[in-house]
Amino acid sequence: MAVPVRHNRSLHGPPASYDAELERIEIELLLEGIFRHYGFDFRSYAYASIRRRLWKRIDAEGLRSVSELQGLVLHDPSGMERLLLDLSVSVTAMFRDPGFYRVFREQVVPLLRTYPFIRVWHAGCSTGEEVYSTAILLEEEGLLERTRIYATDINDAVLKQARAGIFPLNRMQEYTENYIRAGGKRSFSEYYTAKYDGALFSPSLTRNTVFSQHNLVTDRSFSEFNVIFCRNVLIYFDRELQHRVHSLFYESLVMFGVLALGSKESLRFSQYEDCYEKLDRREKLYRKVK
Repeated sequence: MAVPVRHNRSLHGPPASYDAELERIEIELLLEGIFRHYGFDFRSYAYASIRRRLWKRIDAEGLRSVSELQGLVLHDPSGMERLLLDLSVSVTAMFRDPGFYRVFREQVVPLLRTYPFIRVWHAGCSTGEEVYSTAILLEEEGLLERTRIYATDINDAVLKQARAGIFPLNRMQEYTENYIRAGGKRSFSEYYTAKYDGALFSPSLTRNTVFSQHNLVTDRSFSEFNVIFCRNVLIYFDRELQHRVHSLFYESLVMFGVLALGSKESLRFSQYEDCYEKLDRREKLYRKVK
């Protein structure tokens, strides 16, 4: 009777005997292959983050090496779809960081009132929780009717979830608490209908929203925006790619437009640092002034 081989490995990491230099070569080859075959460019993502996510997928697929994963994803599109979920998924929630939304109401909404028409871009929108949060806020401020929201992500699977507007019912208590702390003006339950294990949010919230696939790494600007949200996305990019994305955002913002970054992100040391004024240092809200 054959005895199964047990690999000495940490959670979502290679066996202890795995050669680190060889692993890096394998990862570079895998990412190059994905770019050439599918057009998804993860080559400039932060190495530690991409490495951890690749090993998570290797474990889930029951494979033993990065090279085996490469063989799978290059020959099986469904395997690539599963890997894409691991590579592009981000932690998100409705009204995440409630203080951010409270400051947005106080500092940014008055600026938006001066525009006859408002364009908002949620870059890297994932499953859409922040898109719906923004729509609710703008609805309560009387601005949603004259706002077009563009919600984009590299991953079409998460975009489908965002379009559906169905979120886990067991998270509604958390989302309600966030909404109240964010300065919500109504009863949060007015915005959704509970059905089975899901909460279906009102389609009217996304009546002016366009969900579309967009790759921050390779795609160009597609409009001019008054507000760009890109919160907790840049932390997964290396410095060179962060610079490239900052250029994209700068080119995409109208003069005096607002850029919203995540709590661990900043414009410090970017080539555009002097082109923005800080609306709120803590909540990472910046206004383009040059």
